Amino acid sequence: MKRLLINQCLVRSFRLIFLLAAVGLSINIHAQTPRATSLSAISTHSVAPVKYSVDANHSTVGFSVPILDGVSSVKGKFTDFSVDINFDETDVTKSSVTATIKATSIDTGVEARDKHLRTADFFEVEKYPEITFQSAKIVRKGKGFIAIGTFTMHGVSKEISIPFTSTGKFYNPITKKNLMGFSAKLQLDRREYGMTWKHSAVPNWVGDLVTIELDILVRT
Repeated sequence: MKRLLINQCLVRSFRLIFLLAAVGLSINIHAQTPRATSLSAISTHSVAPVKYSVDANHSTVGFSVPILDGVSSVKGKFTDFSVDINFDETDVTKSSVTATIKATSIDTGVEARDKHLRTADFFEVEKYPEITFQSAKIVRKGKGFIAIGTFTMHGVSKEISIPFTSTGKFYNPITKKNLMGFSAKLQLDRREYGMTWKHSAVPNWVGDLVTIELDILVRT
């Protein structure tokens, strides 16, 4: 009888041990199994576009005009301008660009010619001091982009498309600023903006199609 009681006690002890082990294993499994996250718990906030402003000291707003139907050309630039870009790398359609150029800052390297360009024959800078562009939308095309918006020059506003590319980006460890580069090239017909001046003796001396070249460095 005594031996039977001992055996029953041992059986009950083993059962208790196995039960405790099973409970502990179950607790451990549930603790290590990640809970499913509902879609509503995932943040859907999009990253805002990054605002960049032009580094004018390292940017160029340039142009060239054919002379005698391309026998030669005159190159120039504007030295006073501002460019603000809101750029969203993940969704470029959320990006925008605003640019303002001071027309009186035109510089072709010849003072007499620059004075003429500031008169009513061309830019008429006293009446129309600024050249502006405001994007309405930006879309991706191939490896580049197109900014579509309103361009205003010499009092005339037109919708134009500016194809441009990103030339790269850089983090400046000294200033702790992010920098990006953009490049664009397009042609404008000056006659569409009321600039119809012709040389009295040689009508084709100054061409009508002006090539615009932009090399823009911006920073946060």
